[in-house]
Amino acid sequence: MRSKAIIMSACLIALAVVVGVVLLAAFRGDAGGSDGTETQVLLAAGDIAECDHQGDEATASILAEYPNAAIATLGDNAYEHGTLEEFQECYGPSWGKFKDRTKPATGNHDEATKNAQGYWDFFGARGGPYDRYYYSYDLGPWHVVVLNSDCWRVDGCDLDDPQAQWLRRDLQDHPNLCTLAYWHRPPFSSGRYGDPKDTERVQPLWRVLHEEGADVLLTGHEHSYERFAPMNAGGERDDAGGVRLFVVGTGGGNLRDFENDPLPTTEVRQDHTWGVLKLTLKATGYDWKFLPVAGKTFADSGSATCH
Repeated sequence: MRSKAIIMSACLIALAVVVGVVLLAAFRGDAGGSDGTETQVLLAAGDIAECDHQGDEATASILAEYPNAAIATLGDNAYEHGTLEEFQECYGPSWGKFKDRTKPATGNHDEATKNAQGYWDFFGARGGPYDRYYYSYDLGPWHVVVLNSDCWRVDGCDLDDPQAQWLRRDLQDHPNLCTLAYWHRPPFSSGRYGDPKDTERVQPLWRVLHEEGADVLLTGHEHSYERFAPMNAGGERDDAGGVRLFVVGTGGGNLRDFENDPLPTTEVRQDHTWGVLKLTLKATGYDWKFLPVAGKTFADSGSATCH
């Protein structure tokens, strides 16, 4: 009888420990995984690796400080022409060390090699279907869409073109409360490429994001950082249902002065500091924080809810 009592007591203690661990994990918000409700961190920047610059090594040091974070590249990963050699020798030693947790987007310099072959040879299917390079995935409670903003290489970006039609179907098939997209060329900018001839080509994709209720768009292309207020399809402020645009071309390539005045919806901009945007993706919203490279002090941070 005594041995049975001892065994019973041991079982009850073990059960109590298991229940306690589960409750503690749930209280801390660490029990997620299967239900997709856990908080996730995403680190993002574009315009990254030049072999004759050390900016990408400096921003890669930031990535190393967050070993559990997902990483998004916003295009122009390897200068000048996105060859496999440039990916291996310029991008590889810095950001390439984190390839296993990177979801990349292609940029115009990556596309300078036919079919973005160097991008494909380096990333493989991780970077999307060959010669299309647009795809989607889920990150915790968020749905994430990655597009190709070199429109002429994917049969256009107009509303009736294949990529925009795919985008609309994908967003309708994934009615998550929170949705994020990223690609290379910005639909609005006060930088060198803010002229309508540059921005209008991707504005149909922006329109689909707004119409389908997306929350955030990340781009690069401008070698600077610019954060906008939430905007509607026409680029006007829309706090209730707008998409917030971050231009984060500060991944390590040469920085570039702004050539135009801020837009009416520009909230913050800087053209002097490399760094990475940290997004903390929650069940009903997100926090953002610009992480500058060592020795720099520029800061930008805030929070918003999904709509």
